[in-house]
Amino acid sequence: MTLSVVPCHVREQWDSAVNSQQGHPMQLWGWGETKAAHNWSVDRVFVKDAAGALVGSAQILLRKLPFPFRSLAYLARGPQAAAGREIEVLDAVAQHVKTVHRSVALSIEPDWDVAALPTAGLPSAGWQRSDSTILIPRTLILDLNRSEDELLAAMSKKTRQYIRKSGREELAYRAVTAAELPQCLAVYKETARRANFGIHADGYYLDIFNNLGGGSPVYAAFDGGTVVSFLWLAASNATAFELYGGMTDAGSNLRANFSLKWLAIQEMKARGITRYDFNGLLNDGVSKFKFGFADHEDMLAGTWDKGLSPLYPVFAKALPLARKAVRKARGLLKR
Repeated sequence: MTLSVVPCHVREQWDSAVNSQQGHPMQLWGWGETKAAHNWSVDRVFVKDAAGALVGSAQILLRKLPFPFRSLAYLARGPQAAAGREIEVLDAVAQHVKTVHRSVALSIEPDWDVAALPTAGLPSAGWQRSDSTILIPRTLILDLNRSEDELLAAMSKKTRQYIRKSGREELAYRAVTAAELPQCLAVYKETARRANFGIHADGYYLDIFNNLGGGSPVYAAFDGGTVVSFLWLAASNATAFELYGGMTDAGSNLRANFSLKWLAIQEMKARGITRYDFNGLLNDGVSKFKFGFADHEDMLAGTWDKGLSPLYPVFAKALPLARKAVRKARGLLKR
């Protein structure tokens, strides 16, 4: 059946469609607005059947590239699609990108399990695995349909102990107001210096908070009026996704991040959200902390590219080298 691709320019219509198909928060309008303010452009499209019924949707992010590559198109945890029609929707979106934007490739990191049928159908539809990953596919996703007792039972004994211990400290755990965001960002900068990772300028995070509104809750542990730990999420109607977090030395000593994460999980469950994604697992201390909250891990589909230009093989070879050069340059600047 032939599918048509129709642009969407109305926020309410867009977010309603994304949520109706259990979409990811990175497919919400506010996330696209934030990326559009920071070196990307955005194209939001509905995919409809011959009768005009919604089959899928995709928020396409576009990054301008040097001549002759034009641009790279990217779907962050998209598209949304009717069950069994995921590959059809992707094909329609890829053709739209090729015709309208003439991008060198469409890169996707769908919110699908690696063992799901749509993932298995990607190679035969012309998609190639890519090592140029942005969102880590190995993660941990809690099923918030489970009761709180069931969620606690799946945690490690030590995690439950630290939740109880930090809950007895004289700390207040609650949502952060806009006026308190600078405190969280100061803690984030401190955390980044300690762990040696790069972060954006403050304006980027403030744009996320403002553009997503209620879809970007931030929770913090307060010692008096001082933030000692914070956790920043993005949330659609179906999925909560951890974005950023950090804590001070005092927060670490008080184990504030344990009760804080449990509060965030409880709050998302109270909203009726059914999936809580910890946003990536590595072999580091942060991942060890995350592992304490569940008895399993998840593997998503990963990164896949569809070349849309004869120049794609050149681009695919050049991109890893360019990223390596950028990382090296950043390391020199830090030194």
